[in-house]
Amino acid sequence: MSLKGKTIGLAVTGSFCTFDKIKQTVQTLIQEEAELYPIFSSHVQTTRSRFGSTDEYIRTISGLAGREPILTIEDAEPIGPKGYLDLLLIAPCTGNTLAKLANGITDTPVLMAAKAHLRNEKPLVIFLSTNDAMGMNFKNIGLLFPCKHVYFVPFSQDSPQKKPCSLVARTELVIPTIKAALKGEQFQPVLYGPD
Repeated sequence: MSLKGKTIGLAVTGSFCTFDKIKQTVQTLIQEEAELYPIFSSHVQTTRSRFGSTDEYIRTISGLAGREPILTIEDAEPIGPKGYLDLLLIAPCTGNTLAKLANGITDTPVLMAAKAHLRNEKPLVIFLSTNDAMGMNFKNIGLLFPCKHVYFVPFSQDSPQKKPCSLVARTELVIPTIKAALKGEQFQPVLYGPD
């Protein structure tokens, strides 16, 4: 399946350590000729981290996409009634965003984008990146996994000895997961051993 001309929302939340991986994913999606719509959570817009300038990151991703970013709940809401996305990718998806998504909370631009997009019964793909995925957030993975139109990029433990509850999605499987989700399928296998 070609992604040429497919409209994909890229919703970025605050797992700052994965930002370089997400930038690579953006470049791959552009090579696949997908049309990207960048969306940034409030935390990404306001948090300063040891992983670099978030302002610069927003400019870089938006520049690669060739579109102004969606930065507010109000600007994310029209994704529903206008229905212009074929797929929404939350990458990275933090434990905080995952928990709120599983419980119907829409208090950030990313969560509003997800709610608005799902009302159109189109695929939502989650690129998980959280240190408590197999801790307090495990139940939220369980709540979302069987949901119609919700798909997960396959994931693995990124550091089983140092961070036994941490899971992160496999960057190299984003494109295959998107292509499967556009056909209404969950890319398999979902669980991988550690690198």
